Amino acid sequence: MQTSSLRQQLLSGLVIPAHPLALNSNRELDEKHQRALSRYYLAAGAGGLAVGVHTTQFAIHDEKVGLYEPVLSLAAEEITRSGQTKTVRVAGIVGTTKQATHEASIARELGYSCGLLSLSALRGSSEEEIFSHCRAVADVLPVFGFYLQEGIGGISLPYSFWKKFVEIENVVAIKIAAFNRYQTIDVVRALAESGREDIALYTGNDDTIVTDLMTSYEFSNTADAKPVKFSGGLLGHWAVWTKSAVDLLSEIKTIKNGETIPARYLSIANQVTDMNAVIFDAANEFRGCIPGILEVLRRQGLVPGCWCLDEAETMSKGQAAEIDRICAAYPHLIDDKFVQAHRDEWLT
Repeated sequence: MQTSSLRQQLLSGLVIPAHPLALNSNRELDEKHQRALSRYYLAAGAGGLAVGVHTTQFAIHDEKVGLYEPVLSLAAEEITRSGQTKTVRVAGIVGTTKQATHEASIARELGYSCGLLSLSALRGSSEEEIFSHCRAVADVLPVFGFYLQEGIGGISLPYSFWKKFVEIENVVAIKIAAFNRYQTIDVVRALAESGREDIALYTGNDDTIVTDLMTSYEFSNTADAKPVKFSGGLLGHWAVWTKSAVDLLSEIKTIKNGETIPARYLSIANQVTDMNAVIFDAANEFRGCIPGILEVLRRQGLVPGCWCLDEAETMSKGQAAEIDRICAAYPHLIDDKFVQAHRDEWLT
């Protein structure tokens, strides 16, 4: 996909699920169910797939595990098979500059549009060192910036860093998953003050998904100041009940440019946050977040189990009962009927 088309797609506002990893009971890649997940997201109306990201389990980036290229390949094949040529392909990229540029090259060869760049491996590095790292990756593949919350391995990245980051020509979007209003504003203000209108903002703030999508940010009251808004979301939360997420984003797009937002969306915002707290296991410092996602998909019949590569990574005590609760409380925000109607064809 040409960079200009990529920017246009991202700015239009997309639901981009963070693609999980389907494993069998031996904790080996389950190709049939991995493909079924990609088919589900594409059929649900997702505008992109993010593969090799936190939800896919960062362990796949380990050469000893050997799953990075195979997993990216499966998703790429399913996107091609679907005929949805505008689907944005986002590859998760991690590690030091040597590893990150190598992964960017692999993703480019597999036809990925851009790389979601995790900076966790650069903990302790200077801002200039991190900035140079980002530029090196951007020389290989368009970059989707990523502010990952510190609770699951991210690093603090101040306004001064983001001010320089948005000057990199090959940056196409930024996912903000800081779970922190102050840090979120640092990124948005840096983008607003840069004057660039070709970088899309995507929410990854799972505690404020709907609020992010409805919010207009203004940092000046001058007549020529333009508000900055989130275009869409790239989320682990949207790896479940994806059809409902697509429908909700579509609704928000129709109202977000108006003078008023119906009050019911504030209620929906809190409901989505409640659901996310359960799936992501916020009560236990997010230890059960990936198994929580997989458990929802298991109940829908889309994966055989909620196994992770790390045997110690399991759902927390009481998390399954909480999933029961949110499914019963918010039937308008789940898509079980949609999945049931199409699951068999996705699994063939």
